[in-house]
Amino acid sequence: MKGFQKLKKNKLKIFYFTVLLLVFSIFLILAYLNIQVKNQIAEVSVNSFPLTFASEEYPVVEGSPVPQISAQGAVVIDKDSKVPVYSKNPKLRFLPASTTKIMTALVALEFYKPQDVLTIYKKNVGGAISDFELGEQFRFEDMLYAMLLPSNNDATASIAQNYPGGERAFIARMNEKAKEISLTNTHYVDPVGLEIGNYTTPEDLARLTSIAIENPAFSKIVSTKNKEISNTEGTKYFIYNLNELLDLPGINGVKTGYTKEAGEILVTSKYLEEINKNLIIVVMKSEDRFLDTQILLEYLKNITYQPIHL
Repeated sequence: MKGFQKLKKNKLKIFYFTVLLLVFSIFLILAYLNIQVKNQIAEVSVNSFPLTFASEEYPVVEGSPVPQISAQGAVVIDKDSKVPVYSKNPKLRFLPASTTKIMTALVALEFYKPQDVLTIYKKNVGGAISDFELGEQFRFEDMLYAMLLPSNNDATASIAQNYPGGERAFIARMNEKAKEISLTNTHYVDPVGLEIGNYTTPEDLARLTSIAIENPAFSKIVSTKNKEISNTEGTKYFIYNLNELLDLPGINGVKTGYTKEAGEILVTSKYLEEINKNLIIVVMKSEDRFLDTQILLEYLKNITYQPIHL
């Protein structure tokens, strides 16, 4: 009997010891996981857009009927505060077509210098008609003009293919840049904008543009109506901007886009000289991008910046 009780006590001790060991093991596992999560959080850099602004800077449009446009997605934001003035499906994903080249330019401007020499490795990329010849070499600055004014695909491919690691590394950097500037609904699979794997939203495209035009070189190029460029041997090319709205007062860019699948796209920068403000206008999958943008410009004539008390 005593032996049985002793055995029973030993079993209870073993049971309690096992439970304590299990609890301790769980504690160690949770502590380890907590350390891992903290390390992962420390590695993540979250970039937020400034949503604070001076009390006199809140944009409001009064006295204008809501504009009716053909674009399936559109947005107008104040460049500095990112406050939306007008939106239509702002978070819906669309194909960006050649407005992809805004990001291509932004990434390229991080790496290349204006006088860097680039080689044309592909001709008639995606069916684009180009006068450039294989093996021709141009200064990076001239390739930027060719990419952003007539939206030349050969120039765009050249910018990506001359990048260290080639086009694949360039596209990877485009997606890294998108994350860095918090474009959460944007992804790129090519630098030109021809592939259907690319996507963005009107909201993301407006935010991207608001950052891109802070770069003086980009801002200067997209506001240029025409330009003479030349290769390193002196052969000259005269190129024209596809943006038909550059003749309108205050319009200083930015980029057109079109494919059959994407429809017509236009990103516009409108400078309000009298109050020193800049608006970014995006229309996507439009039936007439220039008309839609002009309708929005008419709507914006009644914009004011009113006080807001936070």
